[in-house]
Amino acid sequence: MVPLAALLALAVTLTAPRTERSTHSNLDPTGTALLTTGLVAILFGIIEGPAYGWTSPRLITAFAAGAVLIAAFTAHALRSRTPLLDPRVFTSPTLRAATLGTATGFFGLFSLFYVNSQYLQEIKGYGAAVTGVAIVPLTIGMALVPKLAVRWSHRPRPVIGTGLALIGLGLLGASTADAGTPYWTYACWLLVISAGTGLSMPALTVGVVTSLPPHRTGLGSGLGTSARELGAALGVAVTGTILAAHPDLAHGMAPALRTVALIVLAATAIVIIGHRDRKTTTRTIASDEKRVLSRPARHS
Repeated sequence: MVPLAALLALAVTLTAPRTERSTHSNLDPTGTALLTTGLVAILFGIIEGPAYGWTSPRLITAFAAGAVLIAAFTAHALRSRTPLLDPRVFTSPTLRAATLGTATGFFGLFSLFYVNSQYLQEIKGYGAAVTGVAIVPLTIGMALVPKLAVRWSHRPRPVIGTGLALIGLGLLGASTADAGTPYWTYACWLLVISAGTGLSMPALTVGVVTSLPPHRTGLGSGLGTSARELGAALGVAVTGTILAAHPDLAHGMAPALRTVALIVLAATAIVIIGHRDRKTTTRTIASDEKRVLSRPARHS
């Protein structure tokens, strides 16, 4: 894997287009520490809820600390001249919707990843090699559907909404699987989830990056990556928490995937409502940025 990663890194270095660099980029260790510790506190609370009890002092303290730290990060970022992430970029409806949509898609995907191989091995009784082959349907939609999605790139909102809805509906279908479910039925649900991912993710990525001015493309890329990682972490945390409240995977998989599916579908509705025209959004962000940068610097 290391040689392959090195080759891919070299390919990106040689082929990726260069963009205008921001003159206001700098490290923000304070903001990084506040945001990271705040998210860790919230994830700790979600994961450890079944073990300590949702009303235990430890859990209440974790959630309260997370909220305070994220609020402190926001206040710091609004004062800093070079914040890790300027909250004002979220004045863009498209950026908000695309970021939420990206996190939502990975929230659903990693919930499935958490139980998928366990279901095939522990409940269906497949060996490791057969399980690897049985997971292949998850790759088909992700590989083929983006090529179709490009044709509809001029209408991102229905493409994103349909893709995320397919992820949610696929998770609902997968939640019905048990030991007696034929593999091909389960594989069809994997294909639905895969197709939804392949349909929505390219448009969501483009939505995040193009909602910002060209010299802030790096911020857009980082924001998209952060949304994916946060969604994945929350998906695993929520799924693991629900599974921990049941005696075994056979009893916990259905409620876990069903809960995640309903969250995905609810978030999908918010994303569809919030998504706006890309060009208008970019102009709004650029205007806001000029106004912000023209103010005297306030250092925390």
